[in-house]
Amino acid sequence: MPVPESAAAFISSLIARARPLQKRIVFPEGSDPRVQTAAERLAREGIVQPILIGPKAAVPGVKFVDPAASGNVRKYAGLLYERRRARGMTLVEAEQFAVKPLYFGALMVSADDADGSVGGVAHTTADTVRAALHAVGTASGIHLVSSAYIMAVADRDLGHGGLIAFGDCSIVINPGAVELAEIAIATADTTRRLIGAEPVVAMLSFSTKRKGRHPQVDKIVEALRVVRERAPGLNIDGELQLDAAIVPEVARSKAPGSTVAGRANTLIFPDLNSGNIGYKLVQRLAGAAALGPVLQGLAKPLNDISRGASVDDIFHAAILTAVQAAGVRSAGA
Repeated sequence: MPVPESAAAFISSLIARARPLQKRIVFPEGSDPRVQTAAERLAREGIVQPILIGPKAAVPGVKFVDPAASGNVRKYAGLLYERRRARGMTLVEAEQFAVKPLYFGALMVSADDADGSVGGVAHTTADTVRAALHAVGTASGIHLVSSAYIMAVADRDLGHGGLIAFGDCSIVINPGAVELAEIAIATADTTRRLIGAEPVVAMLSFSTKRKGRHPQVDKIVEALRVVRERAPGLNIDGELQLDAAIVPEVARSKAPGSTVAGRANTLIFPDLNSGNIGYKLVQRLAGAAALGPVLQGLAKPLNDISRGASVDDIFHAAILTAVQAAGVRSAGA
């Protein structure tokens, strides 16, 4: 299927935002041919400054860092030790972890030697997220790491010009009400930062406005209460069925008076089952482009991509990470 115009326009806008920033994006799996191809393109087009972890290879315009030969291992081990000593990590253990590519890349970001990281093409999501949490940790006031995809659909009347944020589709399996509230707030921030739109957030369910009675519906109602308490200015509503969230005609029938129904640009799924299935259905059956996932809730941008990622997926993830990094203050700022 061809890439929707909304996706092409969005990627072009991200490139225009990322290029003048010249962010340093580190790739822990620098020996992977897909990573090298994407990094060469990023460097050639002047979008970011790619840094690949691993032995130096013949890739024009790309910096390579080999942990085994780096003079920063002791510094990075010290950072990791200070972050994990309360959890029982020794300095010797920190030194052992610091030379591992996922940790070395994440610690580069922690030390402000890089602005963001893109990993996961040779590691599981669990491994990638664990390294990010250990090396960088969550942002102030945040307790949960979640994820979002930016879905670009052909119908530009949907969402924000065809762009809709989906959360969470890859991290939190069965969030409770408070966790679901944190996912909603984080995904709204992703909509604001990456899509560049004021978020209009729908908490999705099989029920609309208490038409169904079930503990799963009660969870969403409670999550909505928590969001309104923590982020009172956020335009959010629920529980809403998908059609009520994005189709104006259905919204007028099922949720009259809602400021969200029929115009949502941010969709919050009740659990990972529905989120993962939902984004893949839209991607595979409707020909939407799925950009991401981006990790939410970390102190600095470190993103995880699939082991089946294409060169384009890696290229796009680096650009998203660079734009995310634009809103992060360095430790010395």
